[in-house]
Amino acid sequence: MSLQSVLSIPGKRSTGSSVRTENVIAANSVANIVKSSLGPVGLDKMIVDDVGDVTVTNDGATILKLLEVEHPAARVLVELAQLQDEEVGDGTTSVVIIAAELLKAADELVKQKIHPTSIIAGYKLACKEACRYIQNNLTISTEELGKECVVAAARTTMSSKVVSVDSEYFGQMVVDAAMAVRVSDGKGGYKYPIKAVNILKAHGRSARESVLVDGYALNCTIASHGEWCSLNCTIASHGEWCSLNCIIASHGEWCSLNCTIASHAMTKKIVGAKIACLDFSLQKEKMKLGVHVLLSDPSKLQAIREREADITKERIDKILKSGANVVLTTQGIDDLCLKYFVEAGAMAVRRVKKVDMKRIAKATGASLLTTLCNLEGEETFEASYLGEAAEVSQERICDDELIIIKSPTARSASSIILRGPNDFYCDEMERSLHDALCVVRRVLESSSVVCGGGSVEAALSVYLENFATTLSSREQLAIAAFAQSLLVIPNTLTVNAARDATELVPKLRAFHHSSQVKADHKKLKYFGLDLMEGNVRDNREAGVFEPGMSKIKQLKFATEAAITILRIDDMIRLEPEQKEESHYQNARRQGML
Repeated sequence: MSLQSVLSIPGKRSTGSSVRTENVIAANSVANIVKSSLGPVGLDKMIVDDVGDVTVTNDGATILKLLEVEHPAARVLVELAQLQDEEVGDGTTSVVIIAAELLKAADELVKQKIHPTSIIAGYKLACKEACRYIQNNLTISTEELGKECVVAAARTTMSSKVVSVDSEYFGQMVVDAAMAVRVSDGKGGYKYPIKAVNILKAHGRSARESVLVDGYALNCTIASHGEWCSLNCTIASHGEWCSLNCIIASHGEWCSLNCTIASHAMTKKIVGAKIACLDFSLQKEKMKLGVHVLLSDPSKLQAIREREADITKERIDKILKSGANVVLTTQGIDDLCLKYFVEAGAMAVRRVKKVDMKRIAKATGASLLTTLCNLEGEETFEASYLGEAAEVSQERICDDELIIIKSPTARSASSIILRGPNDFYCDEMERSLHDALCVVRRVLESSSVVCGGGSVEAALSVYLENFATTLSSREQLAIAAFAQSLLVIPNTLTVNAARDATELVPKLRAFHHSSQVKADHKKLKYFGLDLMEGNVRDNREAGVFEPGMSKIKQLKFATEAAITILRIDDMIRLEPEQKEESHYQNARRQGML
């Protein structure tokens, strides 16, 4: 009796070794895509999506996110890279390569009649021992190395990125930005919320002319008649809503539509800023859709129009009387309301992104208001709703105007303004700095680093091979395979650098074996690959560091992903349900129409 008749499920079933081999091939196909981008001399990938947008990057998580991977086992590796990116920010390529290599080794063991359960048990034991060995023997305290090691870790992360030439400059910038936003965790330590670091991009000039700004910067443009801006949502003449894609100013000319200072007549700098954060529009009040007013006396029509204008005026008066001199809103401000701010000498900025608004409110201590109504239904605005900052000013960078909120009182903030020749370069710079910020946060929070350049993987490979020989169970073979799989990282690094892996990797393993066997050679455990010169060196002296957490997370995530795929021995692929044709379609198909 067939599966379909038993289960009454239309579909195909494949079982046993064929499913496992298929999954391993799919996982290795994904790993092979990103393998050549690993290391300081890795190559970039160009990805063109279905609408023609081009992305040039060597960031593993970005590459895999942009690929449309259909195979369910291969999708596990894509999600694995995303998880590593969220947890650590770096090591996304390495974790995928290790997971694929572990799967390949496990598939070979299964073909040698070793049960998957024994392999899984061996992999779990090997991962546990490897993590313990890293924490006890390979990690170095940042207090021992000094603050320079944090900059060195950021530099190591950026060595494989587009900004590698200026890694010294950007490394210091990233550390300064992370230190600027640190907050106490209440337990004697510090947290580093890197989301408080706003990264902006501007075309023109060289990468070295990127700057770190003390404060929160908003990418803005002045709203003026005749200037062209981006295409989101806009307002037509007299403050009425127009189409969803663009807005036309009173003379049919293009107006600004990003977050903008609402008028040229407004002041460009305010010292001692009191900031109001609003999530509603300051436009002429209109009746809701579907509400009609029927008048018997036409003379009252003008009074209704005046009242519509007065409602918004009263709201603005309440905000200004509370002491606000900077008003930020996520929506629009029309010309009717504009003059009140100009007369009061206040700065009004419209169409601020909601994400930016929440961060500004948190940094300045302001309350983000969606309405002025209190619990009694009356409209009020209290001074306690305001946030404070030392200064709010508008500065011109390239073709854009930036609103910079300097020295907010509630929480410190910083912004990095990146300069570069084109969109591709600036986008890749942003990804590089995000990875570096994540690494700096992990180093500062965990206060420990490990040496890079394949040092950790080579040490673990030697240690686990020796550890495997102490076991008399079947797990010995799985642990030995795990140890051999870790060598894929130094091997790939060497191949990508156009060096001879058969010469460098055994030499590196010999150094680490000596460090684990001979007490007087203990310092050799910090040796790793020097890919520029093509030899082995002390990477502690060279300043090649990575967060200890990054390596531990890589091993744990890669092992879990490999085990997840290895457990699968049966796959049932359901066929899509066939829909019945309508009488019209049936008649048309048979040629009756």
